[in-house]
Amino acid sequence: MPGLLLAHAVRVSAAPVHHAKRPAVHDATPLWPAYGFRWVNAHPSPDLGITAAAGILVDLDTRTVLWERNPYAGRAPASLTKMVTAMVALDLASPDAQLTVKRSMTDVIPDTMGVFPGERVPLRDLLYGLFLDSGNDAAEVLAQGIVPRPLFLELMNRKARSLGLTGTTFANPTGLDDPGARSTAYDLAMIAGYLTTHYPLLTQIAATEDHYIPATAGHRAYEPLNLNKLLELYPGATGLKTGLTDDAGGCLAATATRGGHHLVAIILGSDVFFTDSEALLDYGFGAVARGA
Repeated sequence: MPGLLLAHAVRVSAAPVHHAKRPAVHDATPLWPAYGFRWVNAHPSPDLGITAAAGILVDLDTRTVLWERNPYAGRAPASLTKMVTAMVALDLASPDAQLTVKRSMTDVIPDTMGVFPGERVPLRDLLYGLFLDSGNDAAEVLAQGIVPRPLFLELMNRKARSLGLTGTTFANPTGLDDPGARSTAYDLAMIAGYLTTHYPLLTQIAATEDHYIPATAGHRAYEPLNLNKLLELYPGATGLKTGLTDDAGGCLAATATRGGHHLVAIILGSDVFFTDSEALLDYGFGAVARGA
């Protein structure tokens, strides 16, 4: 639950791997129980034309994995990292908290919200820049503006461990390539599922196609535009986060709701991650209609 952490203040082959053994979970009581593999054990994952090097599809209502490809392969997480950045920021501060932008927070490329040194920006507005623009500057303001950056990164890693994740480590709040930053499709699906269940503000923000932030005495106006084109392309899409780096390739944490069913798909290492996600979600909604 939000705030709990404060109390404890290479590209891989795209060939499907079925019946993967889940890594041991060292936390006896993780905040987010593990997903089950009964469906894919009985229904080996079809190819579906998906090009991603790794991926997973989960029915969040039954906590069941419906499709998998290399779900435990360690990969660069790209900006899917920002899901955890956002959660930790809200664990630490109110959405209305005013954070001061410093030059060290703006020296990041390529994707930025466009904040300037000296501005004071509400945390809530930074979250829009984080999810819609995938703003690396917004991520750094969140990571440096509440607590010291090393502590923030430590809390991000604690967050992953609190969810029982063993394949994830974070080295920065942005998802920019770093040898110390790794995650897996399974772990990112756990992160996405926990976020959509426990952080309604982030779910709302991630589902927003565009947003106008008017100028105030503390900052200029901003007009974040969501990079997640699945919100336009796919009926029922609700989010969640895009990512793209040289090491990671194209990535997407995609959530969608249809007929009362809630799915999360993770696509890693794909040149057509929106197309791959659509195919995966179509398969998933078909599977739940058949009683998965």
